Amino acid sequence: MDPKFVINREEALRELYPATHNLAIQKFQEILGVHAQAFIRRSPFLCLGTQDLNGRADVSPRGDQPGFVSILDNRTLAIPDRPGNNRLDSLSNVIANPAVGLLFMIPGFDDTLRVNGVARIVTDPDLLETMTVNSRVPTLAIVVQVREVFLHCAKALRRSHIWDTAHHQDRKQMPSLIKMILDETTGAPEEEEMRKIDAGLEEDYKRTMY
Repeated sequence: MDPKFVINREEALRELYPATHNLAIQKFQEILGVHAQAFIRRSPFLCLGTQDLNGRADVSPRGDQPGFVSILDNRTLAIPDRPGNNRLDSLSNVIANPAVGLLFMIPGFDDTLRVNGVARIVTDPDLLETMTVNSRVPTLAIVVQVREVFLHCAKALRRSHIWDTAHHQDRKQMPSLIKMILDETTGAPEEEEMRKIDAGLEEDYKRTMY
């Protein structure tokens, strides 16, 4: 990339765009208002953005039944940590650098909710007990002290047609998750053995969802 085309000053960046609309400025809040709380209670999915001490960024999906994120008060959220792949990337990042960003989504809604704050990893048994599903208590929770809250407009989701079934793609057009990983690493086995491995993953999902 030719360096002359790289923007590295905020002043140069802002010269490329019109002034920020007043509504975009006004939508910023420092607490979870009534509508933000209602949005979170309806949301079954969020993306958690974290960074390590060196600024290496990561985004992790988190999902469960609507309302799985607990609203402790208008400045505090708690996210249960359900079983995953045990890489612990996000959790390790929170320990190193507690600044986090959350993006909440609701199926059928084109608007999203953005929340920025400071996170802690907690093992408070009273809190974790409230997050029990199928008699399984989460190992820990991510508690977020809210610093910034704003509803985000619908343009990105409308451009992507993410909820429009006419634009949904056939999952069979790409290999399974495990086959893609094996193709890029050790190499995938023959088709019949691959089917057995894929079936095993589906069974594992059923056993370890919580």
